[in-house]
Amino acid sequence: MDIQSLLQMMIDKRASDLHVRADSPTYLRIDGDLAPVSPQVMTGQEVAQMVNTVATARAKKLFAERQEADFAFQVGDIARFRVNIFKRMGKLSMAIRFITMKIPTIEELRLPAATIKKIADHQRGLVLVTGITGSGKSSTLAAIINYINESRADHILTIEDPIEFVHKDKKSILSQREIGEDTYDFAEALKMAMRQDPDVILMGEMRDAESVSAAITAAQTGHLVFGTLHTIDAVQTVSRIIDLYPPHQQALMRIQLADTLKAVISQRLLSCVTGGRVPAVEVMVVTAHVKKQIEDNASQGITQAIGKGQFYGMQTFNQALVKLYKDGLVKEQDILEAATNPDDVKLAMRGIEQEVRAG
Repeated sequence: MDIQSLLQMMIDKRASDLHVRADSPTYLRIDGDLAPVSPQVMTGQEVAQMVNTVATARAKKLFAERQEADFAFQVGDIARFRVNIFKRMGKLSMAIRFITMKIPTIEELRLPAATIKKIADHQRGLVLVTGITGSGKSSTLAAIINYINESRADHILTIEDPIEFVHKDKKSILSQREIGEDTYDFAEALKMAMRQDPDVILMGEMRDAESVSAAITAAQTGHLVFGTLHTIDAVQTVSRIIDLYPPHQQALMRIQLADTLKAVISQRLLSCVTGGRVPAVEVMVVTAHVKKQIEDNASQGITQAIGKGQFYGMQTFNQALVKLYKDGLVKEQDILEAATNPDDVKLAMRGIEQEVRAG
């Protein structure tokens, strides 16, 4: 089976990922679960030929130097794919992520639309979208950028590695820059961004203290900055950022983060009973009270503020999960497995069942 056939199969089966590995069967990830395409084992030569077919010249050079590389490619107007090539026990492998050409809306992703749009309406500050790998962060950010693009006349600058969703100018103009193709690295791109007259900056993953400091500086100077972290919730996000700095700088960084942070959107994907997957989304909006909790390093205070912050559009993961259960979108077992505190969620679910029986 050639790479074109496998990519078409991804599209037809609505698979999120494709795993091609030498001396192993090929797998698709559909609705979060891996399934073999066929029992046929791919040879190293077949995988190498597939890599050679889709890899860019830069990716081939990087792979020769580092034994791994990221890149993206597009198949006409049908689909776009993000690829990582790597070795496992000396054998060539390739992980391919499907990216739809149609940029999803906030509503189509089943995000809490009113709150997300209110967050996106900020003119300045830092907004973080977090979650584990494969939790839908890229899709959420694409939907937010698309909302801004349709609703106001801004210059939106993105720094990506690689570019995933491709946006077209609408009310805003977009400058999408890819590391290695359009700029040398994140640090240089962020430094130069201040000279490119952006209103909104999407900077991708904040991997280190340098990128966090650059994001905070950009937010402090009047820009709306979006970034991502591989953290599971708002409390862990704040802790992770502060822990990037040496102890003698952490108190100052808490103050700076509290001053610039507008919101943290954390998500997990669960299997939906009607097919596909649906996000459970925790939202922390930085109110005056939340700001004080961040400054005081009060993790429990942040959690409590989110749980009581429905007026501001906030919700904890447990609250989001209970709503998914109430709406009949996710099975009870999946809800409990994803819950931060399963006992609390189970209690809330029993209350919903009693209401239904009484009603």
